[in-house]
Amino acid sequence: MSASKTIIRFENLTKRYGKVVAVDGVDLSIEEGEFFALLGPSGCGKTTLLRMLAGFETPTEGRILIDGQDISRTPPNKRPVNMVFQSYAVFPHMTVADNVAYGLKVDGVPGAERSRRVEEALALVKLDGYGGRKPDQLSGGQRQRVALARALVKRPRVLLLDEPLSALDAKLREAMRSELTQLQEKVGITFLIVTHDQDEALAMASRCAVMNRGLLQQVATPSDLYEFPNSRFVADFIGSVNLFEGRLAVDEPDHAVVVCGDLPTRIFLDHGVTGARDGTVWVALRPEKIELHKRGDGRAPPVLEDTPEGHNLAPGIIRHIAYLGSESVYDVAIEGGRSVKALRSNLTRRDQEDFTWDEPVWLAWHACSSAVLLS
Repeated sequence: MSASKTIIRFENLTKRYGKVVAVDGVDLSIEEGEFFALLGPSGCGKTTLLRMLAGFETPTEGRILIDGQDISRTPPNKRPVNMVFQSYAVFPHMTVADNVAYGLKVDGVPGAERSRRVEEALALVKLDGYGGRKPDQLSGGQRQRVALARALVKRPRVLLLDEPLSALDAKLREAMRSELTQLQEKVGITFLIVTHDQDEALAMASRCAVMNRGLLQQVATPSDLYEFPNSRFVADFIGSVNLFEGRLAVDEPDHAVVVCGDLPTRIFLDHGVTGARDGTVWVALRPEKIELHKRGDGRAPPVLEDTPEGHNLAPGIIRHIAYLGSESVYDVAIEGGRSVKALRSNLTRRDQEDFTWDEPVWLAWHACSSAVLLS
């Protein structure tokens, strides 16, 4: 990505429907050339935000700027954006070529140039030679490409994608993720995708904005969202996570200790915590960062070289194992009945100990493996 300047700016953008606030004072900048994702659960406001950018909804308050120009009241057809809808919205009675050419024809683009641009757009989405077919002669993935070509043929500054892969099956969805990413790199324009699928957003976007109840929760790269969530909502929404409520017992610049009521161990972290007001915090621990160690037959607890003795170490019993091919998820019941999820890769299984249902184990994790959340 070569992000040189801000292309889209939302300033205090708000949308109300009566007493319902769908989008609540959003301030957000998107850089030129980014593949940006708006991510969140159903009803969080992400689609309303996209529709305001496209011109299909009018803001109640605030402004939308593209290249520094306020387009908040500009008609949809006058904005330098184009949209690919969840349903594709291709015309069933038209050929592929006529579908792609439709917007150019409405704009009065001459026939020769129109044909050339349609051919270029179809080649871009790998549909060379499909121009004479009807949509009902195409697969779901091919109809998706027709919708993309129709949007790209008008050469928008920004391409808007509203849940574009939700109608595809899992295997095709994964393939189209890669194709969309490659397409965005090739054309070099800004892509803004709306999705509730966290894997989809993390796999494609260079940055993501997580929304909930009309509010922006966090804007960050996919890796930072996953590794450094700023709230329980983001931690829980992005991937699988174990969350523990606790009290900050020690807080030094280079380390911290958290005591959790439902965890029979102190949690030691290799960094301090800033901003904790009353000492109450939550600890986020991803399943893949938890190690499993045998506990039976008089085995000694594992030694963690970066963690003081008696910290980051909990006894438990495996209650369930879910085999997922490349990995397995273990539900471990710890003291007090709390269930903790641990994940192990099966790709190096020959080099690992095997674990079975109802087996006593130690859960262990390193000082750098957990994140402290203040809200």
